[in-house]
Amino acid sequence: MTGLEERRAALVPELYCSDVKASIDFYTRLLGFTVLYDRPEEGFAYLERQGAELMLEQQSPGWSVGPLEHPYGRGMNLQIRVSSLSPILEALAQEGIALFRPVEDRWYRIAAVEGGNRQVLVQDPDGYLLRFFESLGDRPIGG
Repeated sequence: MTGLEERRAALVPELYCSDVKASIDFYTRLLGFTVLYDRPEEGFAYLERQGAELMLEQQSPGWSVGPLEHPYGRGMNLQIRVSSLSPILEALAQEGIALFRPVEDRWYRIAAVEGGNRQVLVQDPDGYLLRFFESLGDRPIGG
């Protein structure tokens, strides 16, 4: 691989959208993603935010294993690390967008320590569940 391919993440989710323009607006204006490149004629955009990458694509026939019904992405959530939840929470509140689950602090066992997350869950326009988190650091198991 050379060039752009070497700089892309090894795994990048591609989300089908019922209205890709609305989804691009949601991800860029409210969630702080940047369009790295797009192909508007194909209804496609490649987005990035602090190292998290994803692709948005207008729903089209040929790549689905079955019919798509809202909410899309059932059985999956995307965890996205951010340096601060505050800008996202402020933008969502200004737009009146309800959180799927409120902000919470959670500690998860990771081998011999616990890693802390301040996290929030929100759904995008097509119902994909996004779990944004900022790190609370590590601590010994049991707090």
